[in-house]
Amino acid sequence: MRVAFLVGHFPRLSETFVLNQITGLLDRGHEVDVYTEHIEGWTKVHPDVKKYRLWERTFLIHSVPPNYIWRVLRGLWLTATHFHQAPWLILRSLNIFAYGTQAASLWLLYSAISLAEKQATYDIIHCQFGTQGYRGATFKRLLKPTPKLLVMFRGHDISRYVKEGGDKVYQALFKDVDYCLANCSFFRQRVIDLGWKPDKISVHFSGIDVSKFKFKPRSLGAGESIKIATVGRLEEKKGIEYAIRAVAKQIEKTPSITYNIIGDGSLKESLDSLIHSLGVESNVHLLGWKNEAEIIQVLDTCHLFIAPSVTASDGNQDAPINVLKEAMALGLPVISTRHGGIPELVEDGVSGYLVPERDVDALTEKLEHMLNHPERWPEMGAAGRKFVECHFDLQGLNDLLVSRYKQILSQDHRNNFRRLSSRKSAVDFSENSPIRSAYFEK
Repeated sequence: MRVAFLVGHFPRLSETFVLNQITGLLDRGHEVDVYTEHIEGWTKVHPDVKKYRLWERTFLIHSVPPNYIWRVLRGLWLTATHFHQAPWLILRSLNIFAYGTQAASLWLLYSAISLAEKQATYDIIHCQFGTQGYRGATFKRLLKPTPKLLVMFRGHDISRYVKEGGDKVYQALFKDVDYCLANCSFFRQRVIDLGWKPDKISVHFSGIDVSKFKFKPRSLGAGESIKIATVGRLEEKKGIEYAIRAVAKQIEKTPSITYNIIGDGSLKESLDSLIHSLGVESNVHLLGWKNEAEIIQVLDTCHLFIAPSVTASDGNQDAPINVLKEAMALGLPVISTRHGGIPELVEDGVSGYLVPERDVDALTEKLEHMLNHPERWPEMGAAGRKFVECHFDLQGLNDLLVSRYKQILSQDHRNNFRRLSSRKSAVDFSENSPIRSAYFEK
């Protein structure tokens, strides 16, 4: 199969879930091209980007200037420089009789020019976020009748974006979509609530390569300092402020705690100020960005992991986050929040504990309970590892992704979904487990 991935930024270190699907498809003999609105550079990248030479498969999506006069002038220049690459495609994009306002607004032209460099046809157009669905629809129309349009919803696209744009933000897009995926049941239900068909959306978790994470039962030696970690962007949604406050309260009772926070972001200065204002700078450390190997090295020395995600003020929410899966795969007992899709990953009281969002007292209580019962750490770590192996194994999920593509191409979604659901699989198939309508006016 030939697959076009549409993403906002590539290659982005924090979006290994996209990279894992690309390399998984390539390993299975399929062709993948990546179309992105922003190329973030090829120096500081995941090793797989270099291993698979993904710059050779990456193409820039040309942005459409908001000013119509400049849009026309730039469109003329781009047409002159790219027309020879795919004349039929560019001419089709200008057919106002077939496409009306989509052609007249030149949105189709800019999409055609983005496709012209590769001159490829595709079986599947896979939009990695709902916010890329709009561009995916233009790709589908330009390349018709071949490609099927698959849109995956992952987090901000079904939380913050919907809050900003309203409940009808995807209504026009749904007319062009063939199938949807969501990376947790929580977001799947959100998509259905917006008007999508329940039988044309499945949960497809983001997987990790479990073999990279060596399981180690956690225990506390006599006189050993307690090491706790958090990994995530220093942004509101990650809720790190509340974990710092909880750890600071516990330090009053347990001075031997070391809390390492891996990540960077816009809240770095404010979190650093918070640490100093609480007087815990000798215990709590902001380590900055680390690569995967460095993260594993830090987590390997830790006893507990905290993932205190919250719903941001703009509505942004998390699915089951990969760093939490990785920590559980390493055998770390975890404390997290009842937030977004996280309860679909952490079994409360089994692999760790869940507390309400922004509840410092509850975080502190569970942290103290964990510290008072280190004898439970090995069984909690083992339960977390088993759960990740069963539900989030990357190889099984990439095999399943290929099967889903075949469902879409066969146009027999319902029957194939039932057949897949009846098979023994690591994946839970349970039904329970600002471009808007003017752009897509037909």
